Amino acid sequence: MTQAGHVSGGPETERLVSWLEQNVAGFAGPVAVTKLEGGQSNPTFRITASSGDYVLRRKPMGPLLPSAHAVDREFRVLSALAGSAVPVPKVHALCTDDAVIGSMFYVMDMVPGRTCWDPRLPAQSPAERGAIFDAMNRTIAAIHSIDPQSVGLSDFGRSEGYLQRQIARWTRQYRASELEGNPAMERIIAWLPRNVPRDDLSRIVHGDYRLDNVLIHPTEPRIVAVLDWELSTIGNPLADFAYHMLTWRFAPELFRGLAGEDLEALGIPDEQAYLETYLDRTGFDMPQDWEFFLILSMFRIASILQGISKRAREGNAADDDAERVGAKALPISRIALDIIEARKR
Repeated sequence: MTQAGHVSGGPETERLVSWLEQNVAGFAGPVAVTKLEGGQSNPTFRITASSGDYVLRRKPMGPLLPSAHAVDREFRVLSALAGSAVPVPKVHALCTDDAVIGSMFYVMDMVPGRTCWDPRLPAQSPAERGAIFDAMNRTIAAIHSIDPQSVGLSDFGRSEGYLQRQIARWTRQYRASELEGNPAMERIIAWLPRNVPRDDLSRIVHGDYRLDNVLIHPTEPRIVAVLDWELSTIGNPLADFAYHMLTWRFAPELFRGLAGEDLEALGIPDEQAYLETYLDRTGFDMPQDWEFFLILSMFRIASILQGISKRAREGNAADDDAERVGAKALPISRIALDIIEARKR
């Protein structure tokens, strides 16, 4: 399967169709395969077949960073959450045989819905915006309220030392993707291990929960599916929620954020109100050091973006816009450093 927008015919497509017929119940061709927009990390394709529409998520081709692009973990968590309070697509099968299309992939149902990229939601009314944000809040609270053991995910990740492991993981990932020096990242890497707060909460965490990773119902302001679970694990839900709340800290032109916007006029809750609603829904206490979680989250996204930047430099990116997106690692790391510096004053 190529990275092109449309695929039909040829031995690769024939292998895919043969695999689908053997592994997806009721599958019937002929098929057309179209690359979907987005998917900076894992290329995503729509399969249109006589038996219905499906989505295929695959690992990128070429050399990959350790532990990245874990489509097998996505498949497992989506399977585990089927029938829970968390809306997820139905998954059909995982293929670990690279010989089929060149890399590991899985297939799930195509869920009708809207992907919204701009959190200002310009096409919606204030009431609809408020309802969508409330649905996002309710959904991430539902994820964090599930006992991992109750859905067979007790071994999906280690419950202890999550924050320290996150610091170590994203430091390694940043080092593996480092291109030019970034003094802000060096300062953050030094600061984080010295300021880890109490870490005694353990739940399923999504790892990349934001507006463009959920599907909104075609006509109603509610979530019909949570997507892109490749970074999911067992960990501290407050860190997961802080990552989601970076929207309030980033300007629209930086990374699809809300900073500087008139939230009241938009009908969108402010950062404190959104946090308090989440805490009410989950029953969690206010964290001792909320800013630590925000700084860690900014460090994570800067490290992820640095990886995108490196893939763009090497010509192995999943999206043509990868170079521009990856370049945002630098300004995001500077925002995190500004928070650290402000704490000293």
